[in-house]
Parts: sequence; structure tokens; C-alpha cells
Amino acid sequence: MPNTPTFALRHVALVTRSLAQLLPFYRDTLGFIAQQPDPATLTLRFSAQSAPAITFTENPAAAEPTELVAGLFHVAILVPDRPALAAVLAQLVEKHQPIEGLSDHGVSEAVYLTDPDGNGLEIYYDRPRREWPVSGDRIAMVTRPVDHRALLLERPTPPPAAPLATARLGHIHLRVSALEAARNFYTTEVGLAVRQDNYEEAVFMAADGYHHHVAANTWGHPRQRPAGATIGLTGFTAGTIRVKQTTELDDPDHTRVTLEPM
Repeated sequence: MPNTPTFALRHVALVTRSLAQLLPFYRDTLGFIAQQPDPATLTLRFSAQSAPAITFTENPAAAEPTELVAGLFHVAILVPDRPALAAVLAQLVEKHQPIEGLSDHGVSEAVYLTDPDGNGLEIYYDRPRREWPVSGDRIAMVTRPVDHRALLLERPTPPPAAPLATARLGHIHLRVSALEAARNFYTTEVGLAVRQDNYEEAVFMAADGYHHHVAANTWGHPRQRPAGATIGLTGFTAGTIRVKQTTELDDPDHTRVTLEPM
């Protein structure tokens, strides 16, 4: 990995029908710093010093799709190490938050959950790169269970008051309607490299030799989103050395991709 990264996920934008429904989950359960610059906007920061990582815009008229459509599979939040992940997991347990999965991917260990709107979230830490499983020049991620009791034993003492305070956005995983179109867009237009494509109906892409900054899957065979406002993902922003000024692109499923200079 270069000393200075050449690509980084910076911000994710979503639409909701109710900010009031989301606020307790993100502020009270997960511990984000939540602010409302206006009645229709909710910004979420990891710490008082960090920029907004996630923004929700309220639109009570936004439709909830009646079938599986392209959009967000999950936003992934990267914490610095295993004790930090243990602190997050312990807080979720204490808050009685349902957890949808806990997986060892070889490169990382991750907790999965869903917000009240159905948006997927992954909270994970990376193992040292020298420990990542590889196949040739590509990553060889796996999916194995994690012993949650053993993980909880690594919770720091005393536990941190704000487990996500040192977190950042790690990657975004998209549900897409056509895998090859998504692969071509994110490699050609965004400049990422395929890092793994041997999972059925999925591709993982990244810069700087990372395991993935953007992933895409067609699991469940989603359709393109219908015209008009719908709840869920509208777009995301990344910093990259590929652009000298802010550039806005739409991927094949109409997700707005904003590229900013690093």
C-alpha cells in the first residue's frame, strides 16, 4: 500500500421517510454524533473532529420498493483493531440490538446489522496485510463464523464511552442489477482494480492493494430502481488522485458517485 492512499471512501448519502425513526438507532445504539443542520437532514459523524460520514435526507413521499432493487447492500465502518470491534459488539449486546451476522473473512472480522430502514451496516477491523489470504495476485476472502464469546473477552477495560470515535468509512457494498456493467464502471471510470471475483455473483474492487473499497453483487437478482425518489442509497463520495476537481458520475444503476481530489 502506498504511504499516501490514492483512494478513500468519504461520505454516503441516503434518503429516508423518517429521520425520527433513524435517530435513536444511530445516536443512542451506535453512538454516532448526530446533528440536524435543518429539519430534513441528519448528519452522522464518528467524532466531533471528523467530517460527516453519513447523511440522511428526509422525504416523506419517498417510495419503499416492493421488490428487490439495486442500491445499498451495506456501508462498512472500519475500526482500528479487534478490541475496538469487541467494544462495539458489547455495546450492541447491552443495547439489545439484533445482530444479523458475525463473520471472519480472513482479511477481517465483521459484525453485521440493519438499520430501521433496512440499510445494511458492517462494522469490521482489518487484520495485518501480511496475514491476508491470497490467491496469486488477488485476495482470497472467505466467510467463516466468529466465536462471539471469545471476541467479547477482548473488550478493553474500562470500555470506551464512544466505541466508534476512532472509526472511519472502510468500504461500500452495492446491490446491482448487472454485475459486468458495475465491474466495468468501477474499474474504468473510477479506476479501481478487481481484487476478488470468485464469489458467486459478486466482485470486489479496490485501489492501493486493499481487499475492497467497492463491492457489487447480484444476489437475489435485483432490478434497477424505479424512477422517482425511493428510500435508501442515493450516492457516495470518495477521494482519489484520479481527479483534479470534483467530478460527478452515475453508475449503471443510477447511484451518484462523487470523486474529489485527494
